[in-house]
Amino acid sequence: MDDRPIKKGKPTRVLNIFILAMLNVSIMASLRNLPLVAEYGLSALFYFVVVGLLFLLPAALVSAELATGWSKEGGIYIWVREALGDRWGFFAIWMQWVHNVAWYPVILSFVATILAHVIAPSFADNKAYVLVVVLISFWGMTLLNYLGIKTSSLFSTTGVIVGTIIPGLFIISLGIFWLVGDNPTHTALSTSALIPDLSSINNLVFLAGLFLAFTGLEVSAAYAGEVKEPQKNYPKAILIAAIITFALFMLGALSIALVVPKEQITLVGGLMEAFKVFFDHYGLGWILPLVGVLLVIGAIAEVNSWIVGPVKGLHATSIHGNLPPFLQKLNRRGMPANLLLVQAIIVTLSSFVFLEMPTVSSTYWILTALSAQTYLVMYLLMFIAAIRLRYTNPHVPRAYRIPYPHKGIWFVSLIGILASLFAIGIAFVPPAQLDVGNLFFYEGFLAISFLIMCAIPLIIYQLRKPSWLKNI
Repeated sequence: MDDRPIKKGKPTRVLNIFILAMLNVSIMASLRNLPLVAEYGLSALFYFVVVGLLFLLPAALVSAELATGWSKEGGIYIWVREALGDRWGFFAIWMQWVHNVAWYPVILSFVATILAHVIAPSFADNKAYVLVVVLISFWGMTLLNYLGIKTSSLFSTTGVIVGTIIPGLFIISLGIFWLVGDNPTHTALSTSALIPDLSSINNLVFLAGLFLAFTGLEVSAAYAGEVKEPQKNYPKAILIAAIITFALFMLGALSIALVVPKEQITLVGGLMEAFKVFFDHYGLGWILPLVGVLLVIGAIAEVNSWIVGPVKGLHATSIHGNLPPFLQKLNRRGMPANLLLVQAIIVTLSSFVFLEMPTVSSTYWILTALSAQTYLVMYLLMFIAAIRLRYTNPHVPRAYRIPYPHKGIWFVSLIGILASLFAIGIAFVPPAQLDVGNLFFYEGFLAISFLIMCAIPLIIYQLRKPSWLKNI
């Protein structure tokens, strides 16, 4: 969410295509997703194209139009509120925030597994160890933010370069050397391998994870008004970012698939497992701990930069009395202390699913699925809001506008709506590649958690009182 002050008058357009493209790459690219994609081998290219065309592109174009038309602080809350009313604006910003409570344990389990490979590899699949690392890490970062200590933009940028781009290029290079050296591979590289196995819906389940990998563009869309010639350059920047991200994901995932058999790829530790195979083969085992440290830096920087942002976005709804006084409280450093506390408690409760699922990978997936489902509900509201605002506010200036007044917005938004509904539904199907244990627990956990996350903001809104406004 863009926290910068709104400038009066004509905005200065200072961002070029490259800068905006890199901003989007930093939002989408995360190496923790590589093992998820590696499960599909070369056919992952098919899934990338599907998610890119049916979700990423519509989300990017719609969020760009909304951000340049309603640029004041608030983002998705303002967009949906303008179109559908305050209740659904609050609901949308809540879903944007609450999806993180399932996402935080996912990425921190990635950190735990990396540390295990560096320090004690036998701990990588130990559920209790992963749970402890997740809880200590999250509560530690929550306390730091509670005290007002936030990651600087310099550290965040450095973390992306050091912990994502460099290791990503490294594993891709190792994969290329592996192929050039005519070493044995564990995945088919033929033309026929490009065609996915669509015989069972269970083979499509990981698509929901790819949807989650490409969410977040509504954040970068806030900068669309500062892009030179946005009508032409914004779509180009999105295309460049998509190509770079697709290349990083595709080549990085294939590098994992080359050296780790499909049935042995773990969603949490697959990246480090592949690095270990490469390093052992080339006699570079001493580099593994260093790569692990780089990956941890990248993941920690990513988590810490997200902890406060969504919470502040939710807290901004206090101006309309949408949060009870307890959740409006700011500490002396201006931090939403009780919201941070509630967030940490919810993350703690959701993290205990590690003890109920049969493996760390299955826990990683069920939390990824839940995070994707909740976040995609927000996107449904965003697409609906974009259509409605074309009719209710047609004369609001938009630096970027989807072509064709009504047909364009309907076409683009409907594609995004249908794709999001498909991903939400398919996430309830257990993946064929994983042992999810008790099916009743799997389905029950997803269904009940999803319904609770959707119900809480509606209940809070229904119970709000005029006195809540007095605490602003």
